[in-house]
Amino acid sequence: MPLSSATARATAPALAVSVRGVGRAFPGAARGDSQRVVLRDIDLDIAAGEIVAMIGSSGCGKSTLLREVSGLDRPSTGQVAIDGSIVTGIDLRCAVAFQEPRLLPWRSIERNVALGLPPATDRRAGIDRVAALLELVGLTSSAALRPRQVSGGMAQRASLARALARGPGVLVLDGPFGALDALTRLRMQDLLLDIHSAEPATILLVTHDVDEALYLADRVVLLGPDPNGPDGSSIRQVIEVPGTRPRDRGDATLAQLRAGLLGGLGVDSHHRSSLPTPTPTPTPTAGDTA
Repeated sequence: MPLSSATARATAPALAVSVRGVGRAFPGAARGDSQRVVLRDIDLDIAAGEIVAMIGSSGCGKSTLLREVSGLDRPSTGQVAIDGSIVTGIDLRCAVAFQEPRLLPWRSIERNVALGLPPATDRRAGIDRVAALLELVGLTSSAALRPRQVSGGMAQRASLARALARGPGVLVLDGPFGALDALTRLRMQDLLLDIHSAEPATILLVTHDVDEALYLADRVVLLGPDPNGPDGSSIRQVIEVPGTRPRDRGDATLAQLRAGLLGGLGVDSHHRSSLPTPTPTPTPTAGDTA
């Protein structure tokens, strides 16, 4: 999606993230039960402006780690720092978008996006910021519509715009495209790259889609338990993804990395070879409502 000069950047600089020795355990389901260890000894550095994708089996703690980074939850051990400052609670330098858009049904798309503006934002500045973001995500003509009047892809675009409204230095995305159909998901991936080009925050993305991770990220982190170790997931593998974005989805190097990551996820080799190769993103046509 082309970006016009009217889409002015009103953001903080991208900020580095440091995760040191983070672990998270939860109380047992019943009194006397041992605690449930979800994360153990997580160490991860994310450079300012980098896109890092996190993959792993369901329940391995990916979303839990995102909550620690964003300050929505506190680690049991270790610490998270953004730009050298330790995260101790909800951090306004960080914004989150979830798999479900979580838009308020009684507010227009425009007014939902405005909810993400910083407190005490000047009225005129807020109007201009929301208008610029709606243009960035291609929703200018849908600004007055309610969430029930737009498609799932459009609602997710509004959710991304709301997350960007305060101009975060760190953008945390918890499976934002997982509930979308395949075609819309491809288009949303390209939109995310457009957004990152216009407003280059540091991005930490959780996804179940290996192809999505390889297409979007500078590095892919595989999170999971050690079958021979103590309870709790740790970082099992970190892969540097070569090539500038946007990447060729059919690139042979990406196919090799894909096979390695699927192996790390426990997918048998004969299943890996039979999985379909991703197809190029189709060119959007007039009237596209993704």
